Amino acid sequence: MAFRFLHTADLHLGSPLTGLKARAPELAGLFDRASRRAFDSLVDLAIDEQVAFVVIAGDVFDQDWTDYATGQVFVRGLARLARAGIRAVIIRGNHDAEHVMTRSLPLPDGMAWLGADAAGTVDLPEFGVVVHGMSFKTRVVTENMIPRYPVASPGRFNIGLLHTSLDGRPDHSGYAPCAIADLARFGYDYWGLGHIHTREVVNQHPFVVYPGNIQGRHVREAGERSVALVTVTDGRVAAVEHRPVDAARWALVEVDASGAETVEDIHARARLRLEDAATAAAGRPLAARIRLVGETRLHDRLLADRDRLAAELQAVAAAVSDAIAVERVKTETRPRRVAGPALALDDLDEAFAAALADPALAEEIAADLATLKAKLPPLAAGRLEPDADAVLAAARALIRSRLEA
Repeated sequence: MAFRFLHTADLHLGSPLTGLKARAPELAGLFDRASRRAFDSLVDLAIDEQVAFVVIAGDVFDQDWTDYATGQVFVRGLARLARAGIRAVIIRGNHDAEHVMTRSLPLPDGMAWLGADAAGTVDLPEFGVVVHGMSFKTRVVTENMIPRYPVASPGRFNIGLLHTSLDGRPDHSGYAPCAIADLARFGYDYWGLGHIHTREVVNQHPFVVYPGNIQGRHVREAGERSVALVTVTDGRVAAVEHRPVDAARWALVEVDASGAETVEDIHARARLRLEDAATAAAGRPLAARIRLVGETRLHDRLLADRDRLAAELQAVAAAVSDAIAVERVKTETRPRRVAGPALALDDLDEAFAAALADPALAEEIAADLATLKAKLPPLAAGRLEPDADAVLAAARALIRSRLEA
């Protein structure tokens, strides 16, 4: 017997947008609705692929609803699945734990939301499948929940649903921690996990899979977001495919400014990289963070007027597509190195030594410093010593550091 099912998690319906509202409010509106449209795409995919059922491993909602609109989005999606004859089994995670959610809506027939008091099991006899799972009761669950799961049902394809950090993942809280060995000893055929937003096939004997979240919410969730489409043949996992469903996308765009002689050179390089990102986004609204790197003579200029640079690069993005916004520009370039005879450090030292020995120059610098000090606020003026020797020595050190960089 062969069938397919859809494994998803971390829908985060109702998730607030971060990072775009102030910079591109018109594009931010598209991102505000992105999680809902991604969920609609998930439902479309399940129906188009005629999957046997859908499993959701927690964090359907980002938080308790302020009104019923978010819950209705989810229920309407499940109703579309039900009309297509597709059932769903769902658990709660840390964001939508039982004690977090104060509102609820009745689910369509055939949909099962497993509880938090004990691990539950849903039988899908027409496919020879049983699904086991347990929801979070509270937002913070630090115990290993695996000992509370039932043993595998013999002669069936056993699926376990769990919202967990496993044995630790970077940048994620350690919820419901466990090890691969804990999962393997139950004899389940597939563990559908949630909580980690990056897709990963963690293990294949048994299959342990994170599908990732369905919609990136900020630049740390850049790139394609997807669900797992799982094919089962003769009681064994034959394939795990990652299918994109995200409705809008974030991108980290690195622009190498090495050797750039003009700002226009950087604009041209940024345009090429933004075109690549737009192609990868396949028509989706795109929020890009541009990171400028490399050695360039323009380093100081780029740092000196960051607002202008950001506005220029936003204009470059608009020329590529009206569906691209520059979320931020990070200038991480370095001054271009000067090598060979151009350094002339001995000549530099001699010139500064001569300047330090010139009484007239020292008096001129002291007078300028005294004028500057008179114009400064008292606190700043108190820190300024009108010492020509110190000023010349600092200037010499600064120039040497730039030449030797």
